[in-house]
Amino acid sequence: MSEEIEVEALEVEVSVQPIELYKVLKIANLVSGGGEAKYAISEGYVAVNGEIELRKRCKIYDGDVIEFNGEYFVVICDQPVQEAQVREQKTPQVAVIEKQAKKDKKTPAVKAKKNKATPSTSKNRSVTKKEAEKADKKADTATGRKPISF
Repeated sequence: MSEEIEVEALEVEVSVQPIELYKVLKIANLVSGGGEAKYAISEGYVAVNGEIELRKRCKIYDGDVIEFNGEYFVVICDQPVQEAQVREQKTPQVAVIEKQAKKDKKTPAVKAKKNKATPSTSKNRSVTKKEAEKADKKADTATGRKPISF
């Protein structure tokens, strides 16, 4: 059912494979930026090997044919395929040990807070009746918060 059609295609040379589809559009100067490339792909304006491609990060290899804006482009790369680097996954025991090691490190000293309940009489400032009343108010024993008055 699938028939081969011969078309003229422009070459797009890339330095590494696989490469993401939106990057190929940028390299070929078909779009002005990555955002425009991603938009064109998500709207269905780009076909890869004869099928509409909606994945912006679709992996493109040497020999893949990209259709965009009525033109065909063939990807050329002389470098071998680079395998994806697999990240080492830590076992739960290692993660727990690392957390404990972080806790064991020297923790910064906590500075003592100044008590703002006592009014400051320095700098030629006299204590007013309002400030004296505020100083007499006690903090709530359950929460440790002081009442607010406006």
